[in-house]
Amino acid sequence: MPRAIPTTSMLMAASATALIAFSAPARAQTEVNPSTIVSNYADIALAGYSDSLTAAEALETAVAGFLAAPSQEGLDAAKSAWLAARVPYQQTEAYRFGNPIVDDWEGRVNAWPLDEGLIDYVDPSYGMESDENTLYTANVIANPSIEINGETVDASEITPEFLSSTLQEAGDIEANVATGYHAIEFLLWGQDLNGTGPGAGNRPWTDYDTSNCTNGHCDRRAQYLASAATLLVSDLKEMVADWQANGAARKALTDAEPKAGLAAMLTGMGSLSYGEMAGQRMKVGLLLHDPEEEHDCFSDNTHQSHYFDAVGIRNVYLGSYRRLDGGKVEGASLSQLVAAKDPALDKEMREKLDASVARMQDIRDRVAAGEAYDQLIGEGNEAGNATVQAAIDALIDLIASLDLGNIELEGSDSLDNPDAVFK
Repeated sequence: MPRAIPTTSMLMAASATALIAFSAPARAQTEVNPSTIVSNYADIALAGYSDSLTAAEALETAVAGFLAAPSQEGLDAAKSAWLAARVPYQQTEAYRFGNPIVDDWEGRVNAWPLDEGLIDYVDPSYGMESDENTLYTANVIANPSIEINGETVDASEITPEFLSSTLQEAGDIEANVATGYHAIEFLLWGQDLNGTGPGAGNRPWTDYDTSNCTNGHCDRRAQYLASAATLLVSDLKEMVADWQANGAARKALTDAEPKAGLAAMLTGMGSLSYGEMAGQRMKVGLLLHDPEEEHDCFSDNTHQSHYFDAVGIRNVYLGSYRRLDGGKVEGASLSQLVAAKDPALDKEMREKLDASVARMQDIRDRVAAGEAYDQLIGEGNEAGNATVQAAIDALIDLIASLDLGNIELEGSDSLDNPDAVFK
């Protein structure tokens, strides 16, 4: 029988032995106990969100340069900056589920999927209306006023404040994603109309060229893109502040019992692995063979986002994070705490985490060979489907035998009740 991943009670029981093993002054090592583990966890959060902010600021600069003098080269540079910005951010996602402050904020920067017709023009194949969303094709870029819940709203100026306070989740509909990485992704790439065939979105750079405008409203499209980039930077600054000394997210952890901090870490690791990644982001798309269900669907960057999510989960357990500048943040970890009590269990955990990252690397290798993620989940692609399923299985294996006690993980119909996905 496989051994259980450490529960909160198991970790707490391990702490006394860990203290004996790691706190002797002669060893000059960081004391390993729940408090120091939680403190290092917060330090890694600060580093990850700080790197995400740095990358978002580079994206904002690239967007500004492109909009000042639109060209294919400028659009490509903005796309490259967006892709680079995903690397540190995805590694922070393991902080979402165990930390309410992060979870409440996360929708502003990484909500998906989105009904892109809210933002801009769409292909006729997208459809003209939705029973679930009256703003399905509102196209705010083309319309200086829109109707939300029966009221006419002034959209003449597309500002960061307008996007965040009026358009985001307009009408209380989650699919009305107006801000964050995926709104920017759509504005840079446009729709991916290739289905499960090769190719990503292919928005022309002239969509932003006011002197040679394609698809109309280039000035307002530029307003939207600039505002979304500025807002992303602002939102990330807020999260960086939340993890500083005396920041709200850090204090919520350090002011609570250390046991609660360990529970937050396990909740984040488990929920991201199971319900969010294995379920919502991967299994749903595989069951339906639907490219609309892939995470970075406009840019075909899903393989990278999945990989760095898995790396981020491993970072939490190992208490270690490699920064963008090559530096490393590391300290007291869950791994050390478990190893002090049960070395075999720690070895098993590290092997499972490495396996999950390796299976994500298998996906990246197939993409590098010329087969995008949406092709891998396509109907009839048995080898591609199997590669994705192997990654799902590795994520599930992380928590398959986990006895969490009173810790509740994020679930997913695609794993818990697959028939519901087809209804």
